[in-house]
Amino acid sequence: MPRLYLGVDVGTSSARAALFDSHGLRHGMGSAAFPIWRPAEDFVEQSSDAIWNAVCDSVHSALREAHARAEDVVGIGFDATCSLVALDANDRPVSVSPDGHDAQNVIVWMDHRATAQTERINATRDSAATKQALRYVGGTMSPEMQPPKLLWLKENLPVSWARAARFFDLPDFLVYRATGSEVRSLCTTVCKWAYIGREDRWDDAFFRGIGLAELVDDGYARIGKTVRPMGERAGTLSATAAQGLGLREGIAVGVAIIDAHAGGLGLLGAAEGSLVENLEHRLALIGGTSSCHMAVSVEPRFIDGIWGPYWSAMVPGFWLTEGGQSATGALIDHTIESHARARELHAEAKASGTTVYALLNHRLDALAGSAPVPAALTRELHVYPDFHGNRSPLADPSLRGMISGLRLSDSLDSLALLYLATVQGIAHGTRQIIDAMNTAGYRIDTLVACGGDTKNPLFVREHADATGCEIVLPREPEAVLLGAAMLGAVASGDARTLLDAMSTMNGAQTVVAPGSSEVRAYHAQKHRAHLRMHDDQLAYRALMGS
Repeated sequence: MPRLYLGVDVGTSSARAALFDSHGLRHGMGSAAFPIWRPAEDFVEQSSDAIWNAVCDSVHSALREAHARAEDVVGIGFDATCSLVALDANDRPVSVSPDGHDAQNVIVWMDHRATAQTERINATRDSAATKQALRYVGGTMSPEMQPPKLLWLKENLPVSWARAARFFDLPDFLVYRATGSEVRSLCTTVCKWAYIGREDRWDDAFFRGIGLAELVDDGYARIGKTVRPMGERAGTLSATAAQGLGLREGIAVGVAIIDAHAGGLGLLGAAEGSLVENLEHRLALIGGTSSCHMAVSVEPRFIDGIWGPYWSAMVPGFWLTEGGQSATGALIDHTIESHARARELHAEAKASGTTVYALLNHRLDALAGSAPVPAALTRELHVYPDFHGNRSPLADPSLRGMISGLRLSDSLDSLALLYLATVQGIAHGTRQIIDAMNTAGYRIDTLVACGGDTKNPLFVREHADATGCEIVLPREPEAVLLGAAMLGAVASGDARTLLDAMSTMNGAQTVVAPGSSEVRAYHAQKHRAHLRMHDDQLAYRALMGS
């Protein structure tokens, strides 16, 4: 058995683990689910203990599938969603919930309870205290970032705020649980906590200016005094953690990374050509419950509504620009599950041993004979996809989804068309992000894509056609797990740098080109409708006096 690197990925509802060798070949994978609570609208919570238990179960499964021994694993890398974890001085969970249950000690990334706090922070964008910090998040902070969530806890759960001795981004919590080391990642702190990465410091004026002076006064002990680059050795696996994971004590553990950013590591080296020379032409698209759009550049690019630029937050030595959509896979599922024919569709999928997506794609193929191009089935049906607000480039969490062109029909065909229009709406949201990046100096013509959404050929086709970009699907479809394993390879010393690991452990599998000129012309019209729907929504608000 070759030397193996363990990548652990914690998503929105499950933990996954996979073992890779130095060529990026996967030898085994496992997964385990954990619970999620929604005590109120826009509140989403988890348990750090349940998450860790799922991590342990997934690692055991990966070892079994690989037929690997504990001593074959020489490095570990963790990635996770950018969720907020609260612990007391004895590392026990501290409730972040209005329910008061300590087990519910994680505010999930998608939780939007802190919208009011976010608005107050953004209202200070022109003040000397907060101007620099907000400049590096596209000018606007999101309720999915940690400062608004911390401010919400202080104002709404003062007992929990006082009890909490440590706040972690979830990736850094996993490293802490594995090693006992309180190292925070340059990725998590720069992207989600307003850390000034280029100057290697917290911004005292920012935290005082938004009402979190306590963090400054205690020397940032609660959110991290030590911030290090991803992949650097954070510590070694403790005896307790090793027993739970079924691994050897003392294995090198890398500084962690956010899940989407791990996908960027596992993707950007997959396309042909020199990695460094072509970086500004490539966009990593990680499509799951939500989507992230990751690009890196030599010089910082400030783009309104696009997060960043973040110094060394994904690829060391480069500036990261990060777009995103708050609901993609979740929106597609919502479109299907909320339709009157959803139960019938699921029953048919189960009986035929396939998925609801495959059935809908097949039905669209049958309907396409009546259209000049398959995409044109939605000429009179449009979906504006910001059902959970707009992450970028509009950076407006108050936006809502819209559907234009509904008929008095609840047939399976009507569901198939609505599903297609939803996927197209998401694709045009991606096009809007790419346009904003290219206007600011990028030259993006290639999307390197991974995630659950990209396993759907319709999703891939519509993104290629809507954006006009070539889409590269990597040899390793679990690119997020591969990116996490790269951290382990670097921490172990087997890979000299993350750029080296990206160059040697990546590879392309499939290339999907955009469609014909007729398809491009149709999507040019569709994009104008996409932009107009946003303008119309604002017009409706004005008419209603809000």
